[in-house]
Amino acid sequence: MGALGLEGILQADSVDNNVRNHFPIRAKRVIHFFLNGGPSHVDTFDPKPSLEKYAGKELPFGKLRTERKTGAAFPSPFEFKKYGSSGLEFSSLFPKIAQFADDIAVIRSMKAELPNHEPSLMLMNCGDSILSRPSVGSWVTYGLGSDNKNLPSFVSMSPGGYPIKGAQNWQSGFLPGIYQATFIDSNNSQVDKLIENIKPLGQRLDAQREQLNFLNYLNSNHLKSRSDDKLLNARIQNFELAYRMQMDATDAFDLEKEPKYLRDLYGEHVHGRQTLIARRLLERGVRYVQLWHGAGQPWDNHDNIKENHSKLASELDSPVAALLQDLKQRGMLDDTLVIFGGEFG
Repeated sequence: MGALGLEGILQADSVDNNVRNHFPIRAKRVIHFFLNGGPSHVDTFDPKPSLEKYAGKELPFGKLRTERKTGAAFPSPFEFKKYGSSGLEFSSLFPKIAQFADDIAVIRSMKAELPNHEPSLMLMNCGDSILSRPSVGSWVTYGLGSDNKNLPSFVSMSPGGYPIKGAQNWQSGFLPGIYQATFIDSNNSQVDKLIENIKPLGQRLDAQREQLNFLNYLNSNHLKSRSDDKLLNARIQNFELAYRMQMDATDAFDLEKEPKYLRDLYGEHVHGRQTLIARRLLERGVRYVQLWHGAGQPWDNHDNIKENHSKLASELDSPVAALLQDLKQRGMLDDTLVIFGGEFG
């Protein structure tokens, strides 16, 4: 058993060696709010005053390439205002985020030729709408390396289940499987339900360690004749990571360790909890946390924009503003990249 224990230690060392930094870094971590379904640009951060002029009329530049027949132009039902010394314009959907206007850059130059959601999700996350390429989170963790061997470097969270395209959104592609995200259904507030099977049932940790050492011994011998099998190697590494997560992950996901005023600031609801968990993960060395709005594509609003977008935006405005304030106070905002958008920008 001593040899088997050594095998486990050597395997853990090999994981660390695979995730060293490739170059000096400026941003140390990323949190990515993914508004799956695609929020309307002209109703959020990209005002188009000319829509008033063409209200109810056909657009003057011809038919757009969309999935459906192009209809008439509609002005936004939301009021836009300028905020901060930058004068950046925000709609009334995000009044709290708008208070951080001078810390925000809005990208309005993006365009794509894809008129529907599935290929756009692949393009936004993986850089290609067809080929199986690594996701942006996988590239970031591959490039920056791991800062905590007891937690996954890339975490994807969504309340209630997967977005459309599922795990393809955070795939590792041709990179080793260790760089794919660990998915968490954030719909639960209890730690042992957030992370499935995080607690071994009726088994001591030392007994579990012995079993894992033996399993690693068998897998490693099996791998010797299949040295090019990346999936098997990734499975071995993930078993080790899952074991180590039992302590660090339960601590990171335990929001009772945060003061109540901070939990209230983020909001005692699923999006507030998920965002606060993300900050706790970033503090502990996780490189990339992707927060989806929910299962399916909740922001895919084809009608009743005012009511639907108002509801969805209200679920994010307070948590995102709380995160920006919290990161500033902790001195983390300067080296944390916060991304906010959907598959269409």
